[in-house]
Amino acid sequence: MSEVQNFKVTIDNITLEVPPGTTILNAARMIGGEVTPPAMCYYSKLQGSGGKCRTCLVEVSKGSEKDPRPMPKLVASCRTTVMDGMEVKNITSEKVLDARKGVVEMLLINHPLDCPVCDQAGECHLQDLSYEHGGSGTRYEFDRRTFEKEDIGEYISLHMTRCILCYRCVYTAEQLTERREHGVLERGDHAEISTLLGKSLDNEFIGNVIDVCPVGALTDKTFRFKNRVWFTKPVDAHCNCTKCSGKVRLWMRGDEVFRVTARKDKWGEVEEWICNDCRFHKKDVKDWTIEGPSKIDRHSVIGQGHYVGLKKTPILIDKVIGKNPKMLMDIHDVSDVNKPEIHLSQIQGPAHSDDFQKKDK
Repeated sequence: MSEVQNFKVTIDNITLEVPPGTTILNAARMIGGEVTPPAMCYYSKLQGSGGKCRTCLVEVSKGSEKDPRPMPKLVASCRTTVMDGMEVKNITSEKVLDARKGVVEMLLINHPLDCPVCDQAGECHLQDLSYEHGGSGTRYEFDRRTFEKEDIGEYISLHMTRCILCYRCVYTAEQLTERREHGVLERGDHAEISTLLGKSLDNEFIGNVIDVCPVGALTDKTFRFKNRVWFTKPVDAHCNCTKCSGKVRLWMRGDEVFRVTARKDKWGEVEEWICNDCRFHKKDVKDWTIEGPSKIDRHSVIGQGHYVGLKKTPILIDKVIGKNPKMLMDIHDVSDVNKPEIHLSQIQGPAHSDDFQKKDK
């Protein structure tokens, strides 16, 4: 049998080879950095996810070598597979940037401004998305959508007003647990996550819906209002668990374990699912074997002040624009102040313009 030939795809002027069937989003993730479109609903470990939030829209300027015509509309990169010779624009397309800004505005229309009291603050994907791709204001003048509070059990807190209907929690419960008590009810702006009959979510692995939620709609009741995530230190640990792998991430402050979550990769996706016992019941350091501090690969407020030598997001602007960035002006050459050879700490008293004048003047 002959080997399957890889497809060549160009994303923001960066060319790579990927296996047939690879989506544009996963191909962009192989490059990394700003070339990778954001994703709020796609989850590589959940079948059927993607195609709902529209934040990963990209422009296909060339369909393939056989059919070089561009696609007439922006496409969801998480659901569109690459073709040999395909050319894709993400951050190099004004259409994409404008459309993504509109998608963010739509997601924030009904989202409450309760980041100061939300347990997801500091690790919220919607916060990152709005900061990187959103606008500075809103045009929405009407009352925001609200829902009645619903009790879904002793471990998980549901804030439906924060939900963006990504369906991740539904797919997780359906594919990971033996039964699913919750789902999406109603349609349109009345759609909501609910159990309908007021049932509690008590399956052995149902706690994983907390980890897959990109916003603060599903949070851990055992951690609620106890601490801010940036005040805690993430530590990798494991235990001998008969239900799951036992590989977790402890969020500690001193010797106290405030919460337990699954370990996540640089895209914010769970590496291995964990059971409720590990997540909710083992909050003592003695229950765990500490491996060491967690590695924070991406820019995050969680890593600030904790570790040295964090991996930085690769700078790809020279490859994207096809040349090295040109410095238009060097302030030191055109200004008589702020000379690099003059150390401000060595100047007697406050610095004045006379301190930066050349000696021959």
